[in-house]
Amino acid sequence: MSKLGLWCKTRKKFKATTNSKHNEKISPNLLNGKFKADKPNSVWVGDITYVWTHEGWFYVATVIDLYSRKIVGWSMSDNMRTPLVNDALKMAIWQRKPPKGLIWHTDRGS
Repeated sequence: MSKLGLWCKTRKKFKATTNSKHNEKISPNLLNGKFKADKPNSVWVGDITYVWTHEGWFYVATVIDLYSRKIVGWSMSDNMRTPLVNDALKMAIWQRKPPKGLIWHTDRGS
């Protein structure tokens, strides 16, 4: 490995970023694990991922149309505050202009 300039990077301990212990209102789970859609812009799902960089954690929120499995909205930030998700959803709404009745599904994280 050293001849090729490769080295082993040890894994860091898992860091939980979801806090499900709160008193906030919880919306009903309309999908119940059925992640399929019959038509475009009827069901969108969202999630956040994060990447370690030389400048710290970098967060990316995405909105995916379950029908096409395409990303229809996204947002990036150096923190995981509310505007991260709101901006991704606003982008998706602005681009797709979904009809009334859209289901927006995310986990119960922040």
